[in-house]
Amino acid sequence: MGNDIKVLIVDDSAIVRKVFAEQLSKEAGIKVVGTAPDPYVARDKIVKLKPDVITLDIEMPRMDGITFLKKLMKFYPLPVIIVSSLTSKGSNIALEALSLGALEVISKPNSAYSVGDMGVQLAEKIRAVAKINVTSATKTNTALKPQTDIESKALSTTTNKIMAIGASTGGTEAVKKVLTMMPQNSPGIVVVQHMPAQFTTSFAERLNELCKMEVKEAKDGDSVINGQALIAPGNFHMLLKRSGARYYVQVKKGPLVHYQRPAADVLFKSAAKYAGANVLGIILTGMGKDGAAGLLAMKKAGAINIAQDEKSCVVFGMPKEAIDIGAVDHVKDINDIAQTAIKLITGE
Repeated sequence: MGNDIKVLIVDDSAIVRKVFAEQLSKEAGIKVVGTAPDPYVARDKIVKLKPDVITLDIEMPRMDGITFLKKLMKFYPLPVIIVSSLTSKGSNIALEALSLGALEVISKPNSAYSVGDMGVQLAEKIRAVAKINVTSATKTNTALKPQTDIESKALSTTTNKIMAIGASTGGTEAVKKVLTMMPQNSPGIVVVQHMPAQFTTSFAERLNELCKMEVKEAKDGDSVINGQALIAPGNFHMLLKRSGARYYVQVKKGPLVHYQRPAADVLFKSAAKYAGANVLGIILTGMGKDGAAGLLAMKKAGAINIAQDEKSCVVFGMPKEAIDIGAVDHVKDINDIAQTAIKLITGE
């Protein structure tokens, strides 16, 4: 009991607080030390109870979750999981929360009485983020090297090349770092980032504003073309397919893989089957082992794979699993992955 992860639940709904507390109390190694209806009460309880992890709603009275998160990360940084109803507007706010230092986002069910259904998922994420040094993670995300452009002429000799990227916890910032460093005529890119439905739409839109290449949420049948990145939509798997010389994606429902939908393994295994040596795999920060088996299948099919190194990861779970089974050819700092990928895929 002494080593249990101490959790503080911050949510304006009394029902949500009660159900979360009951569900998490059933999970081994987790102890709910308190709840708070708003950030002001939460502030006092943080000082008194010293929780290891906070679950935080966004829309609350007296002070919104984003304002509270800013203050928390400045004066008392802790692992934070955003648990919120992600409307179109809310998903943009949740993206801002991740950029400010929140480590995970979970979509709250529409009915407060059904939040217990997500207890296992929330407990899994709590166990993962409790191990993270938030101060170090924040420094890693903000103190990045200056962006370096990659000369577009380096891509002139490539045809039908593809990059496949998988990421989870901490991945929104890592994916942003990689894609913003890609040139306008980069090979087509397909991305699986573990996140809820609706959230991926705002994520793709924000990346599209920041990147030289076009970034969009994938739709079933979209072609994979140079100068474009496709983000797998939340709650759908994305597979790479090929018809003649044309690569395209299939977006579909299906069972959870490693508790995830979309799952990196689903994308990577399809890339191994349909692209072989014409695809380059990249696995970024994230908990669990999603993507490892898929990367190994890609490598056996002739692909070259890159993993983010431990120092620049928020969670070194997914990259480590892939490295441990021999699926990775290069291990790189997040700042060096884009340029390494372009050099490898062009052969220069």
